[in-house]
Amino acid sequence: MGTLLCVLVGHSSARKEFYFVEECPRTSFWLRSVTREKGLVTHLYRKYSSRVEVCHTFDIKYLLGVSISLRQVRMKKKIVITSVQPNSAAMEAGIEPGDLLLTVNGQQITDIFDYRFLTTDSNIILEIGKWNGEIWEVEIEKDEYEDPGIEFEDPLISGAKHCTNNCLFCFIDQLPKGMRKTLYFKDDDSRLSFLSGNYVTLTNMRRGELERIVRYRMTPVNVSVHTTDPELRMKMLGNRFAGDVLKKIRILTDGGINVNAQIVLCKGLNDGPELDRTLKDLSALWPGMASISVVPVGLTKWREGLYPLEPFTADEAAQILAQVGQWQKKFLDEYGTRLVYLADELYIKAGVELPLYEEYEDFPQIENGVGLMTQFIYEFKRYLDENGSILDKQWKGRPPRTVSIATGRCAAGYIGQMTQMLEERFDGLKINVYAIENNFFGENVTVTGLLTGRDIADQLGDRTLGGELLISRSMLKSGEELFLDDFTVEELGSVLDIKITVTENDGADFIVKVLGTSCREGESFGETDRCDSWQA
Repeated sequence: MGTLLCVLVGHSSARKEFYFVEECPRTSFWLRSVTREKGLVTHLYRKYSSRVEVCHTFDIKYLLGVSISLRQVRMKKKIVITSVQPNSAAMEAGIEPGDLLLTVNGQQITDIFDYRFLTTDSNIILEIGKWNGEIWEVEIEKDEYEDPGIEFEDPLISGAKHCTNNCLFCFIDQLPKGMRKTLYFKDDDSRLSFLSGNYVTLTNMRRGELERIVRYRMTPVNVSVHTTDPELRMKMLGNRFAGDVLKKIRILTDGGINVNAQIVLCKGLNDGPELDRTLKDLSALWPGMASISVVPVGLTKWREGLYPLEPFTADEAAQILAQVGQWQKKFLDEYGTRLVYLADELYIKAGVELPLYEEYEDFPQIENGVGLMTQFIYEFKRYLDENGSILDKQWKGRPPRTVSIATGRCAAGYIGQMTQMLEERFDGLKINVYAIENNFFGENVTVTGLLTGRDIADQLGDRTLGGELLISRSMLKSGEELFLDDFTVEELGSVLDIKITVTENDGADFIVKVLGTSCREGESFGETDRCDSWQA
């Protein structure tokens, strides 16, 4: 509870000044400021201002009156500010980490949607609770839609909504016991879809929540559809409320919200004719239906007691490519876009070359692993073409260099092709590419991002590694050097007795790390040479 004392001070009836007095108990204030000839108020704020007037004194003869009011600030959850961006409007206003956000423009905040919507204007008023109990009313002037520069302890403010489904193919249900708790949390939250690109099923959303997304213009929304057959979707998601997905998506698209749909393809369930039906139904919502991805179900070895699912064979993957390819041609003719895109794993499984860079258009489903390798190769080749002469000069005269790369089986072939190009261009460069078998999750899991530190350590212990081992950032927890099995990068380096270098998920950084150079945008080489300006 915060106590606000409103004091009226003036030299005559024509002049009045209104103050909020903080951190001064009612009895103490009365004794010091009203019953004596002079009063001393140690925390004095001008109304509608955050400016402090410390140790302000005034004579009782100028005191016109005292109005004391109490206000309780009741919040379901404290909205803690954890960081303030440098040089932001919030920092200039004196907001600090540890402060509490109480209201925006007089309204309490329910979640991040409220905050984003209410802070879009160029002039906003934030009510801030300080660590010492003071309550500031801060007016911020900024550009319209500019972020005030505040980050919260809980990015969603109100916590993530838990998934209420029981999907037959859920990857989290296939995790082994003993992993860190956060990996077992199943979210199904449209706010995470907008903020982080997560996919949601919409089964836990009522019409009012969908209309709120439309009202706040939170676009796009990524939706896990899987099938548009109501009965089949209820079966696959294990939820009797899952059958009305088309109706819910239409509320969004009719309201101007773009939707990216995902189909996790399960053999014998939503493939074949069911896939055709789903693509037909979803395409009818174009252009609001912005893109559709088709990805094969991920199956680990930890499936005891779960619904019997099987991985697709190479021939079956080729059939899926042909089937979806026909839809891509149809959509390209009718809409001017391919609309539907297939996961990299299906091409690699079928032994078919990946599509050209242009065929992914604007890569709408890149975060879902769709087009990831094609984009990586494009970045690799472009960077090498545009910066090759500088790299050649920098490499000339260097001693031989041997490095190793740990990658998943799915990407190993393409990584090998790129490293061969580097070896042929740079004399003395030797690159070992090791395809790591995923013993932790099982042989059916082949993507690089699901490799664990222990598997890498066990399989590379007796291999020739050279002076450096490169691993992809996709293997690690966001913002930390921690594998899925809680093995750390430092531990991996210690076990293998080698320097570990983490490569970012772009082809340009891959070249830089393999060569051990610093040829990046804006960095100098010698007295005159600079890398060409290009940003992946």
